[in-house]
Amino acid sequence: MSAETGATDFHASSSKALLDPSLRANFRRAMDGLMAKRAAQFPDPAEWNALRDLAASVRTRALAKLPELLETLEAKCVANGLKVHWAATTDEANAIVLAILRDHGATRLVKGKSMVSEEMHLNDFLSANGVESLETDLGEYIIQLDGETPSHIIMPAIHKNKQQIARLFGQKIRDAVYTEDVDALTATARRVLRQKFFEAEAGLSGVNFAVAETGTLCLVENEGNGRMSTHVPPIHIAVMGLEKVVERLEDVPPLLTVLTRSATGQPISTYFNMITAPRGPGEKDGPREVHLVILDNGRSRIFSDSELQVTLRCIRCGACMNYCPVYTRIGGHAYEAIYPGPIGMILTPQIEGLKRRHELPHASSLCHACTEICPVEIPITRLLVRLRKEAAQPPAGSKVLDAGGGRSRLEDLAWAGWQAAHTSPLLYRVMGTALRLFGPLAPRGLPLLNAWTKSRTVPKRAKRTLQDLVREKGIPDA
Repeated sequence: MSAETGATDFHASSSKALLDPSLRANFRRAMDGLMAKRAAQFPDPAEWNALRDLAASVRTRALAKLPELLETLEAKCVANGLKVHWAATTDEANAIVLAILRDHGATRLVKGKSMVSEEMHLNDFLSANGVESLETDLGEYIIQLDGETPSHIIMPAIHKNKQQIARLFGQKIRDAVYTEDVDALTATARRVLRQKFFEAEAGLSGVNFAVAETGTLCLVENEGNGRMSTHVPPIHIAVMGLEKVVERLEDVPPLLTVLTRSATGQPISTYFNMITAPRGPGEKDGPREVHLVILDNGRSRIFSDSELQVTLRCIRCGACMNYCPVYTRIGGHAYEAIYPGPIGMILTPQIEGLKRRHELPHASSLCHACTEICPVEIPITRLLVRLRKEAAQPPAGSKVLDAGGGRSRLEDLAWAGWQAAHTSPLLYRVMGTALRLFGPLAPRGLPLLNAWTKSRTVPKRAKRTLQDLVREKGIPDA
């Protein structure tokens, strides 16, 4: 990371990842399995295309009415007994969560899986303020033990194999016996987490879909930890990006079916939680209070751009990552971002700014696989090209954060030289002659050439130009 700009160095981190054979083997095995499962769930291309069109239309309609739907959602949630909080930034969201916990004297929090909480860096913030925040999703629990961030938005610990997890559990969990048996490892984590569910004074979750019509928060999961985190502790805090709202309850089924089938190759998830109100009189379980924190963090700015707002259709299925030839070879950590892979390449620069993240839109071969596999038809490759242009030469009135932040003076000079040479016949001939005569003498290790020549064969320059050969043949100029 550059100390001057805070920019990340994707080239360095991805090069390091490519040199890790264990990481590449782990990802290859996992991606092959995920792609096979997903393909089995969509055997009929006609059904797939129809579902994509329907899911995309649901998300497009919701975005078209976003301000209105958010107001409706708030009104319905309040009427149902939920407390709604708005946060413009992650700092505000963290402060809101901490204030809720302190109001109830809570010092122990259990968390269901939530990418928005990762975006907030909530665990680190709460730890610095004396609150134990424990991840209860198995993959999230594993990486929290190892002090890492998620490598995939659906399967956070996908970069680890069972041998690595076995060693980690043996080192970090008291009384854990080294074993590579997957069921035994899962049982070890379950033993620890089950106790934590009952000790926690508050639980936190993400939100997959928030239904404006009914004020219902929908939570998709497979392990039951989401239900335990939201129902066992007396306080439930849900955090969501403002784009997660949908208009009607009937909009949820088409989104759910493309989400589960695209993400994990399941016809439906094991658990689908619908949270509409806190525990009512006579009910035996559920939290006494439910709080909903709605985070902006740059989403309103993305929404204001008619082309880029389609980024907000994303339902966080992770399918674009599973099919990306770049992500599947380097993993999520190489991106040094909360959202890696193709969706991260368009979302992260818009949230964090192109000055810091101008490399990410270039971390793609533009092969179009991500666009073809996206269940809500986000034109990812088109948006990548747009952000590449915005990073170098933003148009007047650009709404992208830090537009022009990836512009290089050296690159500008190079293109200015190219333009001058190709608009002046005399200069073109002089430069061509110089390159032909002195180019072979240039050392291969020059910084400006090394990045290009290390993966390409240096072209051999002809001893005679085409013009010389034409004149020799006596061919007149046109």
